[in-house]
Amino acid sequence: MPATPEKTFGAGRSFVTAAASKRDTRLDVLRGLALITIFINHVPGQIFENLTTKNFGFSDAAEAFVLISGIAVGLAYGSRFEPGQWLQTAKKASKRAFTLYLAHMITTFMTLALFLTGAWVFHRPGLLCEINILAVLTNLKAGIPSLLLLGHQIGYNNILPMYGALMLMVPIILFLNARSPLLALTVSGSVWLLAGVFEIAPHNMLIEGYWFLNPLSWQFLFTIGIVGMTHVRRGGRLPQHPALMILATSYVLLSFVWVVGQLWEFGDTLASLGMPPVLTGFDKTFLSLPRLLHVLSLTYIVLNIGALSRLLRRPADHPLVILGRHSLNIFVAGTILAMIGQVMLYINNRDQIVGPIFVVLGIAVQFAYAYHLERKRKLGIPGRRQLVPASMQTVPVRVDRSRGMDRK
Repeated sequence: MPATPEKTFGAGRSFVTAAASKRDTRLDVLRGLALITIFINHVPGQIFENLTTKNFGFSDAAEAFVLISGIAVGLAYGSRFEPGQWLQTAKKASKRAFTLYLAHMITTFMTLALFLTGAWVFHRPGLLCEINILAVLTNLKAGIPSLLLLGHQIGYNNILPMYGALMLMVPIILFLNARSPLLALTVSGSVWLLAGVFEIAPHNMLIEGYWFLNPLSWQFLFTIGIVGMTHVRRGGRLPQHPALMILATSYVLLSFVWVVGQLWEFGDTLASLGMPPVLTGFDKTFLSLPRLLHVLSLTYIVLNIGALSRLLRRPADHPLVILGRHSLNIFVAGTILAMIGQVMLYINNRDQIVGPIFVVLGIAVQFAYAYHLERKRKLGIPGRRQLVPASMQTVPVRVDRSRGMDRK
């Protein structure tokens, strides 16, 4: 049965318009809010950082953005995907992944240039020891190829490689989902669990360890978004029950108390029971279960509280909608601005006046850039096309693997 314009992503309350006749602005608003949060977190050491979502729960904007991106992929393809379209879908996904790779190269080499310039101009060589830069500079022969091959990622520049890998998985996810949504979730969940238990992830080339965001783990959250959205597009509805709402709300409150109260020792107690860290810890690389459940609980609450859904629906010309509509472009600009901010704060010894002022100005610049992109889009000026369609974009926050706090 074809979806109607008001077919909902939830039981009785709309979240995403199933018909593509009119863009649903709620996803753009959420993306816009996440972009602001990410920018603030990527300029650590200033007071606004204490007010972001990472301080009030297990998950943060990274999880939210990956889930939203999965929903967006499901919304874009809906029930139109057929197994016979696999090659065409794979081609499109590969092109988008390559575009994400190019965007990652832009932010990576701009970051290197900014830190090198700061160290030279202001005579602060300590800048070169920040965010995984020194490993490249001490071995350029291996460092540059490692950057190009994604075997080494500069700090605060590691979401796009993960998301590019997720885009390459889209044809497989859609193929499995076309056969059976349960099959897609079972395969995806199994990969997530095995990757977490046995620590299977792409390895770094210059230093020990893995990619900071393991695509084999994060694909599960991405798949949940795709499967849920395509289920709705095919005429289905997501479950709604008071018990589920109580469980979701209780878990979100538990997460709030846990993080605000710094009750991390209880996590160590759970780990002592011998269960795999992916089930009891707060690791971000392998997307541990507490983080996964937190973002899913928040999503369920938003889906089933009509007032929240209506609050997110803003006019097409709302600033947050415009910001979210051009999310990848804004993310690239925001990353470069954040790196400038990190250099400035390092030079000024994390001055508590300079930091907040820079963040406010940086957010204003991003809104101005979004309005510039929107004006070009409306005027049909050549070259206005985004690096990746807004429905396929996502942005991360770097968070410490053990405690969910931003890495420095």
